[in-house]
Amino acid sequence: MIEFSGKILSAAAVLILVMDPLGNIPLFLSFLQGIDKRRRRIIIIRELLIALGVLLIFLFFGERLLLFLNLQQETVSISGGIVLFIIGIRMIFPTSAGVMGQQVDGEPFIVPLAIPLIAGPSALATLILMVHTAPEKMTQWLVSLLIAWSFTAFILMLAPIFYKILKRRGLAAIERLMGMLLIMISVQMLLNGIRGFLG
Repeated sequence: MIEFSGKILSAAAVLILVMDPLGNIPLFLSFLQGIDKRRRRIIIIRELLIALGVLLIFLFFGERLLLFLNLQQETVSISGGIVLFIIGIRMIFPTSAGVMGQQVDGEPFIVPLAIPLIAGPSALATLILMVHTAPEKMTQWLVSLLIAWSFTAFILMLAPIFYKILKRRGLAAIERLMGMLLIMISVQMLLNGIRGFLG
């Protein structure tokens, strides 16, 4: 039971890192700037639910996509590691365009808040990799996803408060720390993929 709970929390922690809710706070506030507070809350809830729907689709049907494309586990591990590595590098060395690059203008709908800021390529690749590695642990992965999504929702719903407490420098420092952790996770994924390919 303890091992089961530990694996759930470990998987949830990885998903939280790739969703990067604290790092997304300035982006969310920037995209929602000038929008009424009540409307802003509605938009955040809507985007969170859309992101959850996309994440669940990839959790339950991502494995079938891999089978359809005839991709091996090592391929997913290596490519997922590369994606996470790039995201981690961008978190440590951010650009003016942000971690996910240039985004569209106007009131956000699906893009960029739900996709790719919450349900981004790294989160989707992580889910596919989890299921592909251990498809018999679907319940565990589902619980991990719901924990990570709930934590992300909590942080983003209170984005203005966290921004006031941590300020931009505090958020930047946390994002860089998350970037370092993400790079270590990505390197491990790459090593696992290479080891599986050579073995």
